Amino acid sequence: MTQNHLNDSKIHFIGGEKGGVGKSMVSRLIAQYLIDRKIPFVGFDTDRSHGALLRFYADYASPVLIDRYEALDHIIEAAVELPGRRVLVDLAAQTHQPLVQWMDESGVLSMAEEGSFSLNYWHVMDSGRDSVDLLTPVLDRFGERIPFVLVLNQLRGNDFSTLEKSGELARAQDLGGKVITIKHLHDSAAQKIDRNNSSFWSAQHMGSRETGLGLMDRQRVKIWLSHAYSELAKAEL
Repeated sequence: MTQNHLNDSKIHFIGGEKGGVGKSMVSRLIAQYLIDRKIPFVGFDTDRSHGALLRFYADYASPVLIDRYEALDHIIEAAVELPGRRVLVDLAAQTHQPLVQWMDESGVLSMAEEGSFSLNYWHVMDSGRDSVDLLTPVLDRFGERIPFVLVLNQLRGNDFSTLEKSGELARAQDLGGKVITIKHLHDSAAQKIDRNNSSFWSAQHMGSRETGLGLMDRQRVKIWLSHAYSELAKAEL
């Protein structure tokens, strides 16, 4: 893999294939991280019915149809037209195959290796066996060509022994993949954030009238975000 210059754009695909593992939550975290650090970015949402980026960060996001090459092409164009931009793509469940087909037939990996932008694949996991099984084809396909991040999402369980015993964690690390952990956020606070369509900034800074979050809820969100940001920093966004 070639090393990209710091001013090159980066495309981040947030996947995991399995529904309900927290891909959209991770996309929202990354979006807020980039906003807070004043890093320019655009988002693309492939979920036609429950797009979280469109719901929580509508000023930054657009819909994209995963089964239309012309739509996916906008992802590359957005990265190339403004050097240094981050492009965040929230992948819905079961989108790996059409994404790979588009990449193969469009020469996307070759374009990235030429150096005008970099590709990064995030595999968001819960603690179940399905997430481990779905990791294997990702490593088979991308492991030696695209930098990738394994996200162990403790909001969906905190026992990742199945992953460790499978050998796929060690394999991912041997391939140079980064591993980060998103801690569990108190269920009540997480539910209030979603119910009130609050961004993570609002959840920290706005009052209970706007977000439904009391003083201690906001404090718990603040601590949780601080840890999440420390983990995201490891991925060199």
